[in-house]
Order: sequence, then C-alpha cells, then structure tokens
Amino acid sequence: MSRKRLFQISRRDMPLVATFIVFLLLYAFGGFSYRNFMTPRVFLNLLTDNAVLGITAVGMTFVIISGGIDLSVGAVISTTAMIVAVLTKAGMNNVLVIAIALLFGTTLGFLMGGMIQYFKTPPFIVTLAGMFFARGLGYVLSLGSVPITHPFYTNASSIGIKIGNGKLSMPAMALLAMILIGWFISRRTRFGRNVFAVGGNEQSAILMGLPVTRTKIAVYTFSGFCSAVAGFIYTFYTLSGYGLAAMGLEMEAIASAVIGGTLMTGGYGTILGTLLGTLIQGLIKSIIAFNGQFSVFWIKLFTGGMLLGFILLQKIFVYGTKSRRKKR
Repeated sequence: MSRKRLFQISRRDMPLVATFIVFLLLYAFGGFSYRNFMTPRVFLNLLTDNAVLGITAVGMTFVIISGGIDLSVGAVISTTAMIVAVLTKAGMNNVLVIAIALLFGTTLGFLMGGMIQYFKTPPFIVTLAGMFFARGLGYVLSLGSVPITHPFYTNASSIGIKIGNGKLSMPAMALLAMILIGWFISRRTRFGRNVFAVGGNEQSAILMGLPVTRTKIAVYTFSGFCSAVAGFIYTFYTLSGYGLAAMGLEMEAIASAVIGGTLMTGGYGTILGTLLGTLIQGLIKSIIAFNGQFSVFWIKLFTGGMLLGFILLQKIFVYGTKSRRKKR
C-alpha cells in the first residue's frame, strides 16, 4: 500500500475529520482564553458531566445509521431514574431494582421497534408515543424529585480514579465503557454490519437475504437499553429521580451523532464521531461557564449553528458525491 493511499481521506469521512478539528480548536481556544482550562480536572469533568448524553447518543447513533429516529430517549432516562428512586425508597432488593429499571427501557425499545417494523408506522410517530408513555409513567410514580439515600448509590457516586488534579468518576467510566461496546458492536459484529447495510439501502439488504426485520427491532431495543443505562447512571450523578429530568436530551443526542458525522439519511456513522460530538457540546458549555458573561441560552445557539454547519458539510461532501454518481 502506497504512502499516498495510506493517508488518503474519503469524502464521506470529511465530516468526521471536521468534527475532530472543531474539537481541537474549541479545546485550544478554551486553553488559551482561560487559566486552568487545559487540566485533567476540567477534561475529566467534561466526561462526567456529559456521560448521560454520551451513553444515550451511542444508541441514537445506531438508530440513525439504520435510517430511523428515536424521540423517547430523554423520557426513558428520567423514568428509569424515577423507577430506581421509588423502588429503592420502598426497600426493594437493589439487584431487582436495577434489573427492573434496565428492563423497562429495553422492553419499550423492543415494542417500538416491533411496531415500526411490523405495522410500517413512521419511527417519528411511534417513538413520540413512546416518549409520552415514558414521561407519563414517570409522573405517575411521583410528581416531585425523589432522593436516593441508599449506601450503594451514595458510595458509587464518590468512586473514581484520581488522575492529576481530577477524578475519573463512575459516570465517566460508564461512558467510556459504552463507547467501547458501541464501537465493537458497530465494527466487529454481524449485527453492526447489518445495521449499516439496512441504513444504506433497505431494499438491497432484503435482496441480499439480510435479517432486516430482526435488525431494525434490535436497533431500537439497543437504543432503549442505552437510554436505560443512561438513566441508571443519572442516579449516580444526581442521587435522585425526577420526572422532568432530561427534557430535550433526545435532540442533544441527535446533535451529538450528526455533529460526529452520522448521516441523517442512514448508512454511515461512527461511535468515535458521536463521542467527539458529545464532547464538543460539553466544551461549549464549559467555555460559556468559564466566561461567565453569557447565559445558558447561548449553548443552544452555538449548538444549533454548529449542527446546521455539519449538515451543510454532509450535503457538500457526501450527498454531493451521490448526486454526481447518479449523473454519470
């Protein structure tokens, strides 16, 4: 293999490269603008503060690659945390509580995937209904915040690996673990290859004899599982359950995937890119917090502008390539 070919970057990978460059530029800007920004503490806090979003975005990436969308993830996170809080407060066995909480999100994802596939219902409508169902269940459990005082959660929330002046916390470790699991599934398993094939061209996947129905149901099931895990990790981060938690987080998860280079039309995406997209959103929040002169609403403004920019980048480098191929 020639050196030229070794370092050659395809047009489809350009959005991912742009994501990495944007991440480096934002990190460098924060480091040059604010004292103590480039420290282990700030970076590790970046992982901790965005762990729930990042874990959710892993599942969302699979859904978008398959050509779908999942609007229920934020509601699943809040209700999972609420289930943990309420059942723990009631004195139920902790292992059983965790199993029920994770089973809730996974089962809801499975049911939504089955409805989408077997009844040919648009994913937007089905997952919107799933969002309302999950939020409603959370409100039924409790209208207010439910504190978690069980020693398992209070002790786990303080666990971490000290690195420099920072700490790799439990939520941060969970995020890195889910990134590795997501990367392995997408790149090293038959299921991962099937997801890319289905998202790229579902009719071709059917003609090739791939298990399209099973794959699409499994994608939503995995997304529900990731959201439930994120809800469980949320309990370590806040030591509470709250029905209004994670409002709008589904849009942030979609933004993480798209900023990371995942195509909204399906067929392409990377877990590493999703991690970078999540960290970019976290960097924007950190820079605004260090600045102290901007309100939190600027976060949405910058994220929205960046999202539009990356969609335009995809249009130029990816969709533009498809258009030229069709003309030929």
